[in-house]
Amino acid sequence: HVQLVDSGGGLVRPGGSLTLSCVVSGETTTIKAMGWYRQAPGSQREFVAAITRGGNTQYSNSVKGRFTITRDSTKNVIALQMNNLKPEDTAVYYCAADDLDVDFISPQYWGQGTQVTVSS
Repeated sequence: HVQLVDSGGGLVRPGGSLTLSCVVSGETTTIKAMGWYRQAPGSQREFVAAITRGGNTQYSNSVKGRFTITRDSTKNVIALQMNNLKPEDTAVYYCAADDLDVDFISPQYWGQGTQVTVSS
């Protein structure tokens, strides 16, 4: 049983920065990977970034070099630092946890989502 609470979304200007946070609670010792997906209006949910228990990270090509995912195991917090935001980054961002696979293709647990809007 894993609970995820994500937050930090808001309105930001193009080129600006925003940091999302995800607080993890419950049975967390078996989680193999955590990260973020996002879903824009009219689009499918897409992978953004992931981090494994060993600290290995992976990013989608669209955000690589701009976003950074970090983990604070002591505080059970996952963060996504988003820099140089673009209008195409506008989406609902969902924190997720994969308790079965390290590939993070089908996470089992999801946060409620937090809206990120990049606009002038």
